[in-house]
Amino acid sequence: MDQELLKQCEAKAQEWLASSVYDAETKAEVKAMLEAEDKTALIDAFYQSLEFGTGGLRGIMGVGTNRMNIYIVGQATQGFANYINKAFPNSQPSVVVGHDCRNHGRQFAETVANIFSANGIKVYLFESLRPTPEISFAIRQLGAQAGVNVTASHNPKEYNGYKAYWEDGAQVLAPHDKGIIDEVNAVKIEDVKFEPNKDLIQIIGGEMDWDYLQAVKEAMVDQDVINRQKDLNIVYTPLHGTGRVIIPEALRSWGFQNIHVVPEQMVIDGNFPTVVSPNPENSEAMTLGMKLGTKLNADLVIASDPDADRLAIVCRNSKGEWEILNGNQTCMMFAWYIIANKKKLGQLKGNEFLVKTIVTTELIKKIADKNEVEMMDCYTGFKWIAALIRENEGIKKYIGGGEESFGFLPFDKVRDKDSPASICLICEIAAWAKDNGKTLYDLLMDIYLEYGFTLNNTVNVVRPGKTGADEIKQMMIDFRGDKAPKTLGGSKVICTKDYQALTATDAEGKVEKLDMPATSNVLQWFTEDGTKVSVRPSGTEPKIKFYIEAPAEMGCPKCYTSACEEAMSKVKAVCADLHI
Repeated sequence: MDQELLKQCEAKAQEWLASSVYDAETKAEVKAMLEAEDKTALIDAFYQSLEFGTGGLRGIMGVGTNRMNIYIVGQATQGFANYINKAFPNSQPSVVVGHDCRNHGRQFAETVANIFSANGIKVYLFESLRPTPEISFAIRQLGAQAGVNVTASHNPKEYNGYKAYWEDGAQVLAPHDKGIIDEVNAVKIEDVKFEPNKDLIQIIGGEMDWDYLQAVKEAMVDQDVINRQKDLNIVYTPLHGTGRVIIPEALRSWGFQNIHVVPEQMVIDGNFPTVVSPNPENSEAMTLGMKLGTKLNADLVIASDPDADRLAIVCRNSKGEWEILNGNQTCMMFAWYIIANKKKLGQLKGNEFLVKTIVTTELIKKIADKNEVEMMDCYTGFKWIAALIRENEGIKKYIGGGEESFGFLPFDKVRDKDSPASICLICEIAAWAKDNGKTLYDLLMDIYLEYGFTLNNTVNVVRPGKTGADEIKQMMIDFRGDKAPKTLGGSKVICTKDYQALTATDAEGKVEKLDMPATSNVLQWFTEDGTKVSVRPSGTEPKIKFYIEAPAEMGCPKCYTSACEEAMSKVKAVCADLHI
């Protein structure tokens, strides 16, 4: 054990015991850690301060500087309040505060509201848990200057988090992100104003739900197809989270009448007792939904994650078996349907645009290009999609944007991932497919046949601790230097994009500048055969991610499995070339 580190942790713990700010229960837990023979818990809780990053906070709940608790949340909120008051000095600013189903979510949200109000800021506090996209919508609807949503999205049950939003309803970007971080880092626990000004806290709920549900209907493309297929057999699960009321209601408001829910997962529970992890990207989370779908002979099974910003879709394949679609496939299907059917209905005026993140499938660009619709690329994270919507407001019409990690936004009244709107739209797409004698799976096969098949595979290389962080850093240095690949999977690298240098270099060494709003530690390689590899160290976890998109021949729907196998062999060859 590092004795110096232990001493530092013990000193921080003693500061908590000596301070009059911390309550008796917290001090008792800290004291127990200090007196325990095994100091692991003490070190884990105090070896660093939970960092307020560009998106806010996220961490394991508990006492200590490296944990999510009312005191760490308090310091973050005091810093955020200081920044808001400086940014809007001549008027009384307002904020929207919400939370999801996680343990301590209400306590943290009320703490946030209390501190904002104590700093003279008007607070609109949701009466109970609400989806992340509704928080974003409410900020815009109420003309608030900022917002906070207490959520850890799809992380395991031990986690909670704190997302900071700005006046456009999007998560904060430069220069506000850095400014808020500076203010938060300057706050001492004694500076935090915990006592509320109750006159400045207004509870909101049902009226905002109504406004939001009305706005979600703007994502609808074709009401007639829903009317014809109103009995589409839908099974939905909120995975114990915030979608439980809003999403079934949204589906009904669109005209769907045959909606079933997974009863065990309609129960609000931050312990997520029916799943290993409440992440719709994990197939295990869909088990109960598929079981009910089989029993009811459902057309599709849908899930939202705990804060209802992401969605997962399960449809029937050509054999009638359940097929879980990945985030690239759902994103691609959204893009295809929005373009094809808006075009058919005469809703495209020529100034529309789509957005995808740089690690999302390139097939979306092929779809957009063929249909003469502009497609923009942005960095990973919906705040970058929101930035492009904001920049083009009044000039071009946003019609959809998404990312490979199961997030999509099909309208512009919200500036974050929106599963209620996206779930309604995917059900409309399923209704359209059924109206044409097809399933969602059939539609996916049609898209592959027209635009080409690619397989998307993400490889996570985990390297914990300081030595791991150093190893990841060195990997990126090597990839930019003498270990930069010349071929991948047997195909020549014809373009290298370095988003840290903002350059694109072709095989002959010709360099062009990349037009991006900021630098990012991401590398991409494109090969002659259409393979794309993106490399990105995680900003929140001790890992480096490799996003590999590999093409293969697919001559007919029955060739889908063989195409997947061919592409997967290419993915493995790429991994071997990169030594991962």
